[in-house]
Amino acid sequence: MFLDALFGRSPRARMVSADEALPGRDAPAFDIPVTHAVTGNPIQGPFPAHLRTAMFGMGCFWGAERRFWNTPGVWSTAVGYAAGHTPHPTYKEVCTGQTGHNEVVLVVFDPSEVSYEALLKIFWESHDPTQGMRQGNDVGTQYRSGIYTMDDDQAAAAETSREAYGAALDRAGRGAITTEVLPAPTLYYAEAYHQQYLSPSKNPDGYCGLAGTGVSCPIGTGVESE
Repeated sequence: MFLDALFGRSPRARMVSADEALPGRDAPAFDIPVTHAVTGNPIQGPFPAHLRTAMFGMGCFWGAERRFWNTPGVWSTAVGYAAGHTPHPTYKEVCTGQTGHNEVVLVVFDPSEVSYEALLKIFWESHDPTQGMRQGNDVGTQYRSGIYTMDDDQAAAAETSREAYGAALDRAGRGAITTEVLPAPTLYYAEAYHQQYLSPSKNPDGYCGLAGTGVSCPIGTGVESE
């Protein structure tokens, strides 16, 4: 069992089909906060028109969200569940592996201050995208690596970055990238206690197992131009 968990072969690391997935519900089973615990900005849209959104899955969403809210140019963040089958799941349901959902971070950013490519660079360098259905000791489909794109431009940038980082990993003797790149699915916001979980007002010393490969991504240093 230890080796199965280590290499992502536990039952929770098998992607569930739509027919097998939990049924879910028609509305959230819990209240969702309005305000970001760190930035003070809303975590749900509609957002100001000059802002853009991005969505990433990169293991436990606690540390991933903190990595992005600390990035200059990021206006707000939120965590939730996406890319699965079960409508309005709970965390407990996601953890069974029977929803198909990934733990994701919604990033709301100002493209005049930080480019989407710069966010991609953070994404690639902040986790290990070669591990399949796990990140470190966190095993299951909810911990898979994913980029969920909002439009054709993001999709093109994501694919370009995946190719570039894959080549960098190969030169470093690392494994192949397992990251999925998909059009952004419906985001189901996570429970209130998960939002900004590692913020100073909640759990400043909380656990976060997020770790990168140590390989630099060769894109993402500029700001988008109009």
